[in-house]
Amino acid sequence: MMRTFDIRPVDEAMRHAVQQKIDNLNKPKGSLGMLEEVAMQICLIQQTLTPRLSHPCHLLLGGDHGIEREGVSVSPREVTWQQMINFTKGGGGVNLFCRQHGISLKIVDVGVDYDLSSVPGIIDRKIALGTKNFLHEPAMDGEAFQQAMNIGAALVDDCIDEGCNVVSIGEMGIGNTSPSSIWMSLFGGIPLDECIGAGAGLNDAGIRHKREVLRKAVEALPHDRHQVADIIAHFGGFEMVAAIGAMLRAAERHLIILIDGFIMTACALAAVRLYPAARDYMVFTHCGDEGGHRRMLDLLDARPLLALGLRLGEGTGALCAYPLIDSAVRMVNEMGNFDDAHITKYF
Repeated sequence: MMRTFDIRPVDEAMRHAVQQKIDNLNKPKGSLGMLEEVAMQICLIQQTLTPRLSHPCHLLLGGDHGIEREGVSVSPREVTWQQMINFTKGGGGVNLFCRQHGISLKIVDVGVDYDLSSVPGIIDRKIALGTKNFLHEPAMDGEAFQQAMNIGAALVDDCIDEGCNVVSIGEMGIGNTSPSSIWMSLFGGIPLDECIGAGAGLNDAGIRHKREVLRKAVEALPHDRHQVADIIAHFGGFEMVAAIGAMLRAAERHLIILIDGFIMTACALAAVRLYPAARDYMVFTHCGDEGGHRRMLDLLDARPLLALGLRLGEGTGALCAYPLIDSAVRMVNEMGNFDDAHITKYF
C-alpha cells in the first residue's frame, strides 16, 4: 500500500501582516527584490513574523541506474561509488559548500552498485545494487518504490530530531539525467527530444543515441502504467525516489526545502504531481546549464535565485544559494523600520 502524506497548503491568513512588515523596513518598497519574496515564503511556511533557520541539513543520496548500461552517459557507473567515497574524505564540491555555510552533510547510499557498507561516513540504506534497465523492464517494483520513499522520509525525520527546519537535497548517480528527462516530458507534456541534454558531457552523437534509447523506453511503457506513481517507479532511480519521499515528508512537517538543479527539479516536479501543496514549501535555488532545466522550472512556476551555469549536481547549487536564504531571514528580523530609524517614509 502506497504511503500517504498529509501535506496542506501554507496558511495565507498572515500574508498581509508579513507584507506590511517587509514594506515598512527602512528601504524603498520592493527594493530587495527576490529576497523579499523568499522572506514572505519562509514566514508563511513557519507562520511567524520572526522566522529562523535552524541546523540546516543536506542529504546527498547515491544510487545507480540500469539505463546507464545503454551508453546514455559519458561517465561510467563506477564514478558513482568513487565519488561517494570521495565525499567521505571531504573532497567534493558538496563538501566545501557545506563546510563554508555550516550545513550538516549526510551521505546516504540508497542504491549504489558497489558495497559501501564498511565505508565510514556513509549511511547505509541500500535497496539494491542499482535499478533495473528501464529500456526492458521497470526500474523498480512497487515494494522498492515504497522502500525508497520511506527512506527519504525517515532521513528528514532524523534531521528534524537534530533541530533542522531547512533541508536541501542532492544526488550522485551516473545516468540520472535520463529518468529526469522522461519525467519532465511525461509530467510536463513536453516532447521528449526537447527534454534531453548533454548530461555530464555527451557530444552530439551521444545525445542522438540517448534520445533514441529514451524514446524506445517511453514507447514501451505499458498503457496501464501511466499514473504518476507508476511513472516514477518505472523510470526513477532509488536516490531520486528517496529524494521525493524526503521532499514530501519535509513539506508535511513544514520545513523549508531547497531545490537544486535539473535532477532535483525533476524530483520536485514528480513530488508536486503527487501532492500539489508540496510546492508551497520549495525554494528553487538556481537554473542550471542542463538543457531543459529552465522549461521544467517554468512548469513549476518557479523563479530561481541564481543562474550560474551550474550542472555538477550533488545539491551544490542549493548550497551556494543558502546564504541568500539566510539574508532573506536576516532582513526580516534585523533590518530596522522607518519609525525605529526615525526616517521619513519616502514611498
